[in-house]
Amino acid sequence: MRIKTLVFLPICLLFFPQLASTQDFYGNIADYLNSIYGIDDNAGLTAFPVLNVPMGGRSEGMAGAFSAVSDDVSFIEYNPAGSSMLAKSELAFFHNNWIGDTRLESIVYALRFGNLGVAAGGKWLYTPFTEYNIYGERVSSGYYSEGVGILNASYNFLSGFYFSGVSVGMNLKSAFRIVPDFTAPDFWDDTIVDGSGREQSAMMIMADIGALTRFNLFKFYVARERNASAAFVIRNIGPPALGDPLPTAITAAVSYKPIRPLLFSLDFTIPVNLSDISLSEKPRVALGLSANVTNFLIMRAGVLYRAGSSRITIGSAIKFERIALDVNYSLDLLTQLQPLNRVSLGVRLDLGDRGRQNRANRVEELYLLGLEAYSRDNYRDARICWEEALRLDPRYIPVIESLEMLTHREELIQRIEDLYIFGF
Repeated sequence: MRIKTLVFLPICLLFFPQLASTQDFYGNIADYLNSIYGIDDNAGLTAFPVLNVPMGGRSEGMAGAFSAVSDDVSFIEYNPAGSSMLAKSELAFFHNNWIGDTRLESIVYALRFGNLGVAAGGKWLYTPFTEYNIYGERVSSGYYSEGVGILNASYNFLSGFYFSGVSVGMNLKSAFRIVPDFTAPDFWDDTIVDGSGREQSAMMIMADIGALTRFNLFKFYVARERNASAAFVIRNIGPPALGDPLPTAITAAVSYKPIRPLLFSLDFTIPVNLSDISLSEKPRVALGLSANVTNFLIMRAGVLYRAGSSRITIGSAIKFERIALDVNYSLDLLTQLQPLNRVSLGVRLDLGDRGRQNRANRVEELYLLGLEAYSRDNYRDARICWEEALRLDPRYIPVIESLEMLTHREELIQRIEDLYIFGF
């Protein structure tokens, strides 16, 4: 019954928005989910909340169920193995209106060189920091901010015509926290203590590792793309920051596209407190749905099922020839229905595929020309076409098989001629 409920919620929000007409509706859902899963007493014990705040874009529209999808620049937050399987180079900018006055700005750039993928990105979270004395007078102000810089690299092993390969990747991340100076603990003293904020500020280095593969499974449409994928990721591996552990998490994920317009995804995540395993948060589940309504309009929905802080997200994207605009609206805790409470905006720029599609088309054209020449017993031209195709793509298996067939034929003819001439 739980799984049915979790799958049904995003579908309702995507196709029946009239269900979201009252605050009570979400309150009832929150009460129901919390009654099943309870409250997590270990929540909020880790450092650098910015690591848990999503940049936005397609991944947030699917409630973070993106580790196995990882087909655009959002992979950098969910699975570092995604860069070596990207179809296009991308540059993206994100703005996320987080809770209250907290904002998050992000930028990511990713590109591929054959089976090698690289990317770089960063995000900056900031919120006003204002301190008042007992008389309501402002005594300090500024911004509390956290940021993350990310460098990514991944490689796709064993990729070929019949198998998409296994991509393995890593993120190296540096996170910082800046706290403004504040007053002394003395209740009556309004003097700002120089360096007090610096003592609470911190910087930390950490890493993510991930693996990703794609394959065909119960596919009900015809296309070269693989319709299913699986992933395994460990995020935020590193030492504590000023005694507080990082939000390390282990994720296993799958995605499935039964028909061309629909994509379903699931992420199962186990948080791990590396300082004390007994203080780890409860596991969480994210379910996502993406539906291509038209060639240019995509609708998304998702549910993050997390003890005490579940949320629903709905989103959409409009795709132009080289630009995609993403808008997502999230209902945190399933109880808040305030306009613009949780809105994220994203712009993704398609920077091309470095000629990969043109090479793939040329390889296929040469393969078919070779087959045509072979059918006319023009074996010389068939070999020329296939060898040129293999030079462009050494892993195009149909060409390799055709050349082997042609070589075996030539060897057989040579043996027959030897028997006829020499008698052995």
